[in-house]
Amino acid sequence: MDRNSIIGFSLLALLLIGYISYNQYSQNKFLEQKQADSVANAKAHPKPKIDTVATKAQMAAAVADTLNDSIRAAMPPALRSTAVQKVKLENKDLALEISTKGAYPVSAQLKKYQTSGNQPLYLFNGEGNELSAVLPYNNNATATADLYYTATEGNAPNGDRTLTMSGDLGNGKSVQIIYTLPAEGYMIGYKMILNGMPTAALNLDWKTSAQHTEKDITTERTNSQVYYRYADKEHDYFSFINKDKETLDKPVHWVGFRLQYFSTALIADKESFSKATVGGNAKPADSSIVATSRNTFTMPLSNTAQQTVDLRWYIGPNHYTTLRSYKIDLDDMVPLGYGIMAFVKYVNKWLIIPIFNVLNGFIGNYGIIIILMTLIIRLLLSFFTYKSYLSSAKMRVLKPELDELRAQYGADQQKFSMEQMKLYRTAGVNPLGGCLPTLLQLPILVAMYYFFPASIELRQEKFLWANDLSTYDSIVSWSGNIPLVSSVLGNHISLFTILMTASSLFLALYNKNMTPQDPNNPMMKWMPYIFPFLLFGVFNKMAAALTFYYFASNMISILQQFIIQKYIINEKAIHAQIQENKNKPAAPSKWAQKLEEIQKTQAERMKQTPRKK
Repeated sequence: MDRNSIIGFSLLALLLIGYISYNQYSQNKFLEQKQADSVANAKAHPKPKIDTVATKAQMAAAVADTLNDSIRAAMPPALRSTAVQKVKLENKDLALEISTKGAYPVSAQLKKYQTSGNQPLYLFNGEGNELSAVLPYNNNATATADLYYTATEGNAPNGDRTLTMSGDLGNGKSVQIIYTLPAEGYMIGYKMILNGMPTAALNLDWKTSAQHTEKDITTERTNSQVYYRYADKEHDYFSFINKDKETLDKPVHWVGFRLQYFSTALIADKESFSKATVGGNAKPADSSIVATSRNTFTMPLSNTAQQTVDLRWYIGPNHYTTLRSYKIDLDDMVPLGYGIMAFVKYVNKWLIIPIFNVLNGFIGNYGIIIILMTLIIRLLLSFFTYKSYLSSAKMRVLKPELDELRAQYGADQQKFSMEQMKLYRTAGVNPLGGCLPTLLQLPILVAMYYFFPASIELRQEKFLWANDLSTYDSIVSWSGNIPLVSSVLGNHISLFTILMTASSLFLALYNKNMTPQDPNNPMMKWMPYIFPFLLFGVFNKMAAALTFYYFASNMISILQQFIIQKYIINEKAIHAQIQENKNKPAAPSKWAQKLEEIQKTQAERMKQTPRKK
C-alpha cells in the first residue's frame, strides 16, 4: 500500500469515528429531553396507581380462558359445555319441556287437568327427573344425561310432531334421541340411535319425582306404587312399604310408576328389557313431592355399527278406557281389586265400568249417575234380595217351634241342634237360604269399594256440598292433632260418612224384628250396631262418591225391604206351606244330611270324652 492510500484510509477512519461519536451524543440528548418532558407531563396529568396483583390475576384468567377455549374447541360438540335450553314439545293434551343437556324431559304438564288448588298440573317438574343411558365411549363410559345436544323440530308424514336431539361425539361417534308426539294423547315415541359405539347391551336409568297434586298427600303416597308387566304377559306391582327396591327375575315388557290418578310408564316397544330393578320412596322430605321412583333396565342390542333403542313413554291419567286402548295391560295400573279381593276387578271390568260409561255418555252430573247405578245394581240383585228376605220370613214363622225346642232340651245344645235341623228338613227350610244370597251380593259391595276411589272421572266433580267426589267431604275440620281421634278420623269429619253410618244403624234396627236372634250368641245380637261405627273410622277418609253410594244403597235397601215384606211376602201363606211340607215325606238335602252327620259325630265324641273333675 503506498503513502497516499494510507493517508486516505486514515482520514476515512477519523470521519467514521467522529460520526459515531456525534450520533451517540445526539441520541443521549434526545432521550434526556424526552424523559424530562414525560416527567413534566406526569406531574401535570397524574395517572391512577395500578394494582399489580389484580393485573396478574386478570392476565392469568385471560390466559386460562384462552387455553379453555382452545381445549373446548378441540372437544367433540356433545362434550362442550354450552348454554342449556328447554325445548317445548306439546300437543292437545300434553306439554313437555326437554333439556338440551341430557335430552330428557324435565317437566310434563297434563293440560286438561289442574291440581286440587286449581293450578296447572305437572306430573313431574324440575330436578330429580331423568332418563339416561350409559354409552361405551373411548374405552370409558359416559351418560347421555351428561351430553349436550342440538335440537331440531319437525313433523312426521302422518302429522305427528317430532323433536330430534343430536349429540356429536366426534370420530364418527354420535347419539340421536328422537321424540314423537301425536296430535293428541299421552303416548310418546322415544327412539335412541347410536353410531360408532357398538355394544351388546345398554344400561338405562329412569328417575321420576312425582309432584303433589291432590287434596290429601297421605292418600297420594299410599297409592304410589310401581307396576310392571313381564314379557310373558304376567304382571305384578311393587309397593314402597317394606323395602326400597326389587330386582325382577325375567324379561320385562314395561314398568310404570303409578300415583293416585296419574301415571308414567316406560315401554320396551320391540325388544323387552332383559333385566330390570324397580324401586322408589314414598316418604320424601320435600312436601311438594309425593314419591320418587328409580328404575334401571338392561336393553339387549345387536352388535352393529348403528344400534337403535325403541321405547314408548306414557305420561298421563289413570283413565281405565284410555289405558286399556293400548292393549298391553296398562289398565292394570287402575286398582280395581287386588290381593285376596283380586277377583272383584272382573266385576268392575265386566259390570260396573260398562254401566258407568253408558250413564256417563248422556248424564253430566256424577251424583245422579251414582244414584242410577245404585238403582240398577239393586235391581240386578233383587232376586237374591228376595230370596234372602223369604228365608228370613220362614225363620220367623218357625221361631215359636224353635223356642219350644230350646225350652225342651235346655242346656243340651247338641240335641237341640239335631232337632233344629230335623225341623228345618221336615219344613223344607234351608237355614243358609238367607246367607247365600247375601254372600252373592258381597262382590258388588267390594267392587264398589275399589271402583269409586280409582275413578279419575270423579276427580274435582261437585255434588251437593261435596266439592270433589274423588276425596272426602269435610263439614268439620281442624288443624291440630287430637290424640286417637286424628289418627282414626284424620283432621276432619265427612258428612256423607255420617249419613252412611246413620243409615246402616237404621237398617240394623229395622232388621232387628225381622230376623230371628240366637240367644246363645250375644255377639251376633250387638254386632249390627257396633259394625257401622267401626266402618265410620275407615270410610271417613275415603272418597265422597264411595260413602254416598253406600248411603244411597242403604236407603234403597230399606225401601226395597219394606216393599217386599209389606206387599210381596205373605207370612201366613208361608206358614201354611211349611205345615204342608211337614206332612210330606222328607227328602233331605245332601247338605242337611252332611250337617246332621257332623252333629251326630260331635255328640258321640262329647259322650266319650271324660269330663275333668
